[in-house]
Amino acid sequence: MNKVCAIFGGSRGIGRAVAQLMAQKGYRLAIIARNLEVAKAVAGDLGGNHLAFSCDVAKEHDVQHTFEEMEKHLGQVNFLVNAAGINRDSLLVRTKTEDMISQLNTNLLGSMLTCKAAMRTMIQQGGSIVNVGFVHTDMTKDLKEEQLKKSIPLGRFGETIEVAHAIVFLLESPYITGHVLVVDGGLQLVV
Repeated sequence: MNKVCAIFGGSRGIGRAVAQLMAQKGYRLAIIARNLEVAKAVAGDLGGNHLAFSCDVAKEHDVQHTFEEMEKHLGQVNFLVNAAGINRDSLLVRTKTEDMISQLNTNLLGSMLTCKAAMRTMIQQGGSIVNVGFVHTDMTKDLKEEQLKKSIPLGRFGETIEVAHAIVFLLESPYITGHVLVVDGGLQLVV
């Protein structure tokens, strides 16, 4: 099996940490972000022959085109990491409807569209997909951290590299399927 991995949201946060770890393990990577220049910078920093692509995961045509380009330049995508996401957190009464729709389109629909595109070849050839939640990144920087940390048994937010190790574990474990791996510092234990 080829070791080609598409990392949506690979230019920062969890996606970037996954990219760094997978590059060290010899994967050929597609770093995908809305901002092509940032994605190119990350791909270049990784060394090797990794490629960068621009894609708005909320647009099915963009997702399909990106998969076509990846397959043309890298070969079949065997591994998919969905780490693209946006955060529009606010009090519900203050949240604009367009912000809610934007967040749903990117965080939910975007992951569904990338999975749909990847499954076209993975159904016959095999592969792995990991959809990512969140830890402390640029996307969560506006949350009230001190209050949230008190509810986490480990007393801190997870680091992107800690989540990256869990993601690579799942990608490289072909007999694990349909599983939700909770990487939350024990938060689930107290809820």
